[in-house]
Amino acid sequence: MSHPLLPTTVVQMIKSNGITKVKLFDADSWTVSAFAGTGIELMLAIPNDMLKRISSDYSHAQDWVKENVTKHDYDGGVNIKYVAVGNEPFLSSYNGSFMKTTFPALKNIQKALDEAGVGNRIKATVPLNADVYNSPESNPVPSAGDFRGDIHSLMVDMVRFMHSNGAPFVVNIYPFLSLYQNPDFPIDFAFFDGGGRNLNDKGHQYTNVFDANYDTLVWSLKKAGVSDMKIIVGEVGWPTDGDKNANTENAKRFYDGFLKKMGQNEGTPMRPGHMDVYLFGLIDEDMKSVLPGNFERHWGIFTYDCRPKFPMDLSGKGNDKYLKRATGVQYLPEQWCVLNPDVKQLSAMGPNLDYACSLSDCTALGYGSSCNDLDRGGNASYAFNMYFQMQDQDVRACNFEGLAVITTKNASRNGCLFPVQIVSAAPPAAVATARALLVAGIAAILLL
Repeated sequence: MSHPLLPTTVVQMIKSNGITKVKLFDADSWTVSAFAGTGIELMLAIPNDMLKRISSDYSHAQDWVKENVTKHDYDGGVNIKYVAVGNEPFLSSYNGSFMKTTFPALKNIQKALDEAGVGNRIKATVPLNADVYNSPESNPVPSAGDFRGDIHSLMVDMVRFMHSNGAPFVVNIYPFLSLYQNPDFPIDFAFFDGGGRNLNDKGHQYTNVFDANYDTLVWSLKKAGVSDMKIIVGEVGWPTDGDKNANTENAKRFYDGFLKKMGQNEGTPMRPGHMDVYLFGLIDEDMKSVLPGNFERHWGIFTYDCRPKFPMDLSGKGNDKYLKRATGVQYLPEQWCVLNPDVKQLSAMGPNLDYACSLSDCTALGYGSSCNDLDRGGNASYAFNMYFQMQDQDVRACNFEGLAVITTKNASRNGCLFPVQIVSAAPPAAVATARALLVAGIAAILLL
């Protein structure tokens, strides 16, 4: 994100909301150190671009464990539970880029953990997208599920290795994406409040796609000979902007149903009982890639300045109240950069709008998004302001060939927020990207 908060500020917010487990997307030392003494359980992560180096030279795995695990492993230090080796490395869209490096990297990291004397309590795993398994189109039910054909033998070997080491299978499941990628997908099947179709599989009734997807994995693991392998859902959530189905109303509907399900320990037809689940994500990310869709920058249950977006009860008891926001957040002055109403010659507006959006975040302007109803001038004002705020309100960032002007009148309108930027704690590279969270009181797991 462009303007991260201090890790200590975010950690304090996490603690104040009763969250006890956190999943990170890297192992940034400044961020990890902020969890020292909190007792919060962490899953650290190794980015995909490091897999080749760690897989090819064991000494790199040893160095990584020394610098990122044992460094923090002391009395009163950081409670590290898992190391995530890569993130969704077998996505179909990666075209096999990490096929040869992921498993060797996993084995090297687990070996390094063992040799460091922490392997009995810190396990290496690989968070995987749900596209690593499927059911045939001719029989689209969970019991027909198995690992994807092109990676089947690799997956079987890898899950057996993880199972032998007591590591969990970590899978990311997104009902929203089922809806986003298929215009004919029954929308109610993405939620947990009924009203949709039921899927019958050998007497098991499925009323939502999450359960069906999860149990497809259960069957895949069973066929791989590890039917009792622990499963952790590494990411699940609902975005609040960037698509016609991505809004706070749908997100609240999703989380209300999902958290109630978690709170009641319903599990799934094949795995009834308690589930460990990380919600995705914690804070919106204004610099995240939008190749999958504009919604990618809006997964947070908190806004960019750590304000809760809607009421939610992490305990699953249905107490409709807002989570606690971060304290001590400072803002830049209340001023906005907008289209100058006195300018009549607007021929340069289009190119300047495009320029502003290319260097900021205009995903809220897309079809079905929160600012989609703005007129042409409103679009320009929104783009100019987003660039202006991204540049920390530098007066030189509000010109656009004379088209823009700074105003102290709040430019927000019709449910479209024109934000005022926060005072950033550090350069973006210095703080781990804030991402996801789970359920206080249930199994409280957060992704930061």
